[in-house]
Amino acid sequence: MKSWPDVAIPLLDLDKPMPTLALTNSKTNRKEDVLTRETYRMYVCGITPYDATHLGHAATYLTFDLINRYLRTTGSDVKYVQNITDIDDPLLERANRDNVDWQNLATSQIDLFRADMVHLRVIPPNHYIGAVEAIDLVTASISSLERAGTIYPIGDDLYFKNYSSPQFGKLSHLTKNEMATIFAERGGNPTLQGKVDPLDCLVWMAQRPNEPGWPSVHGKGRPGWHIECTAIALKYLEPDERQSTSIDIQGGGSDLIFPHHEMCASQAHVLTGKELAATYVHSAMIGLDGEKMSKSKGNLVFVSKLISAGVDPMVIRFALISQHYRKDRMWSDEVLVDATKRVARIREALSLNSVGQTDTVIAGVINALSQDLDTPAAIYAVEDWAEQSINGATGGDAHNLSTALDALLGLAL
Repeated sequence: MKSWPDVAIPLLDLDKPMPTLALTNSKTNRKEDVLTRETYRMYVCGITPYDATHLGHAATYLTFDLINRYLRTTGSDVKYVQNITDIDDPLLERANRDNVDWQNLATSQIDLFRADMVHLRVIPPNHYIGAVEAIDLVTASISSLERAGTIYPIGDDLYFKNYSSPQFGKLSHLTKNEMATIFAERGGNPTLQGKVDPLDCLVWMAQRPNEPGWPSVHGKGRPGWHIECTAIALKYLEPDERQSTSIDIQGGGSDLIFPHHEMCASQAHVLTGKELAATYVHSAMIGLDGEKMSKSKGNLVFVSKLISAGVDPMVIRFALISQHYRKDRMWSDEVLVDATKRVARIREALSLNSVGQTDTVIAGVINALSQDLDTPAAIYAVEDWAEQSINGATGGDAHNLSTALDALLGLAL
């Protein structure tokens, strides 16, 4: 599946090396330095395309875009893979509800997502892989798990024994009862008759009446959600056998820590004998006007609708990165108005013929980002510079700062 057009990232002329990037690792709950690599491998979970990109999606992909930009600016290569779950229960349910073909629904929402990413200037993944195109890959991974003795049937469906990995449960830091509760809320069915353990997960669903299915050695059906990401990550990121983990970064929203990322890591450990990722990174949730933003509440704010209404995509990007990626935060009309004013003020300063000193601002932005993507501190440094420049400060180069804002923060101002 094609992703979206590449984003040009200007080169920064820096007089000293970039600081090592430190990120909060969800597995250890500590801020840790990301090991220096010539090539980084990063996997970020994509959308299920039954709705367009809402602000929660956008905030997540902007977080990993900042990581991507920072690592590239250090001079390293970044192999970035993202999946798209273009066959799953929510997609089929929405298609049935709206009386549309599920494939047409998926295609329309994928197209909207691509357009949103272009508007927000998100660097595209090297590989953008749909679940449907990865079915052969998934079934091969299931066969490998089967040979390891970790797969069993319930009827014609296949399940994976998550506790086959001694690492299971160590990412989410939840008790078994807590995991069972969340699993039930997110479609895991821990009370299903025939399970070896309530937390075992579906890897292959036999075809149901009036639903699509694909032929395989496991019978006609479709993949489970977790094995889809596991198989795609291990194939397309081409893990380096010399490294102690399969990939460097696995990421997504904080709602994916359990069950999704926990179960992906368990499967990957059985398949490879290694920890899936060196660092697990998760972005926080976005709410609306004081309430959690969710599909069930029907209060999602879509990027495409904001842009269609005339909102500047750079204002959306600025608003979403102006608070820390690990902080749950609220969206409102006031947030948008405030971001519009702040972006206008920075643009005003960048348009001046004479501006305040910029080298220290660029260094401040870099240092802030190196410390767990401290975007509030980075933006504060820029806004402080803007006020000084508007008030007559001199000695800087607006073009250099504009280039840095583009390269590091993705803000084309």
